[in-house]
Amino acid sequence: MIEELSNGDSLIQSLDPRVKIVLVFLFSIVVAVSNRLPVIMWALALGLLIVLSARVPAKELLRRLIPVNMLIVFLWLFLPFTFAGKTLFYIGSLPVTREGVMYATSISIKSNAMMLMLIALVATTSIFTLGHAMHKLGIPKKIVHLFFFTFRYIHVIHREYVRLLNSMKIRGFKPKNNLHTYRSFAYMVGMLLVRSFDRAQRVHNAMMCRGYKGKLYSLKKFSLKGRDVISIVLMLAVIIVLGVMEWKKMN
Repeated sequence: MIEELSNGDSLIQSLDPRVKIVLVFLFSIVVAVSNRLPVIMWALALGLLIVLSARVPAKELLRRLIPVNMLIVFLWLFLPFTFAGKTLFYIGSLPVTREGVMYATSISIKSNAMMLMLIALVATTSIFTLGHAMHKLGIPKKIVHLFFFTFRYIHVIHREYVRLLNSMKIRGFKPKNNLHTYRSFAYMVGMLLVRSFDRAQRVHNAMMCRGYKGKLYSLKKFSLKGRDVISIVLMLAVIIVLGVMEWKKMN
């Protein structure tokens, strides 16, 4: 939802957004179904290479990777102890299995590989350009509309949340671990939903008054250029190679 990365001038950022969406989709599918460690390591290396080509600042890259890896940390707290397999060692009375460690490692590498590719290709495109590219690719209009309005109004809803929270603090509310705190937050969430619904109704009525008929219009025209074709061919070749490496091992 943050568009700082879309203002650069690298080769990756100048690619047709439709090409980016297709490549990220195909890459993610191949990586998600891969189980061989060499395959997913090559996928991670490819993601790092594309990120470097996109010239993504290290600070912005870490800011996007940290939340993903915080979730992965929780997997490491459970998978090595709950996955059946050969015991490597014990932590207290809990056995750490080889299969559990390998499974958690695989998830960690695949998640970061897909996230790197997503950051390099999709996050370097402005939200509205990305939405129109989705529309051109034939993605249902309702999904594209939901994508647009989520981006447009999530900041508005966040400001509403901040106002509600500040009004509670002004009235002396101090969150604690008790029933009153839980009830107060439940009331706040309920009020936030009600206000969000009211705003959605007002926005819809305003759009209808301005002639909205459910169609998307864009002043930007998409066209495939030579660099787009070359990028598609190269990336498809690499994705096919990764798929063949995985498929041959499975056979």
